[in-house]
Amino acid sequence: MSSNSSDVNLVAKFLAHPQVPSVTAAEPVDCIVICASAVLHQATVLFRALESRPILTKTLVLCGGIGHSTPLIYAAVSKHPVYHELASDIEGKPEARVLEAILQKHFDIDKITSQGCRIIVEDQSTNCGANASKTRELLVKEGVPVPKSMVLVQDPTMALRTVAAFEKTFEEEVSVGRLVVKSAPIFVPRMKDGSEGRTAWDVDDVEAEELWDVDRFYDLIIGEIPRLRDNVNGYGPGGKGFIVHVDVPAEIEEAWSKLKEKFGGSR
Repeated sequence: MSSNSSDVNLVAKFLAHPQVPSVTAAEPVDCIVICASAVLHQATVLFRALESRPILTKTLVLCGGIGHSTPLIYAAVSKHPVYHELASDIEGKPEARVLEAILQKHFDIDKITSQGCRIIVEDQSTNCGANASKTRELLVKEGVPVPKSMVLVQDPTMALRTVAAFEKTFEEEVSVGRLVVKSAPIFVPRMKDGSEGRTAWDVDDVEAEELWDVDRFYDLIIGEIPRLRDNVNGYGPGGKGFIVHVDVPAEIEEAWSKLKEKFGGSR
């Protein structure tokens, strides 16, 4: 019988979709989109990578409006050991503007833009489908040519779905190979079995305080698989049509079923 943590880790890695293992060592791309998340570690790593390698991208899109998860981002900033000083400034602002404030106050924008990288802000979207469609609209508005290569930095619990949403929005280009979209989740969430049947975080280089509340994490990953299914209730072509078809392997469905049975999940 598999342990709780092995089932969690199987599903979590599937959802994180780590196509770009290290953004710091990645090949340069036309566009990087970072979707705001309460896990601020992703922004920190990406912005540091851009400081050290300004050629990493031609266009950086900071993405996210005001939605149901936005208060969690405000809370993450307020308790962050460095970014907490921004807490009063960012309250009430769209998520992308929170990222912009972090970038402006704590990173060297002159260095990041020294090789021609443009930074643009998409602050209207409230879900990952809109992240994709609003990003496309913004690129057009700003006169940025359709990228040939794009890397997405998104909350690891919904990175796969976000890639599928961008592939849907850019379906014409993706289908003929004119655009390749890849996920760079920065890290893949892992858990380990602890005492008394409890699980604990097993993530290198990320402080536990910067990660999700464990119950929320379970809720997120359990709620994500039904969205990915290509059936009448899912987000794929056979359902709501928000994303391209995603194959959910049998081993993922099996692990998900065990987690659903044990932990429930309301999302």
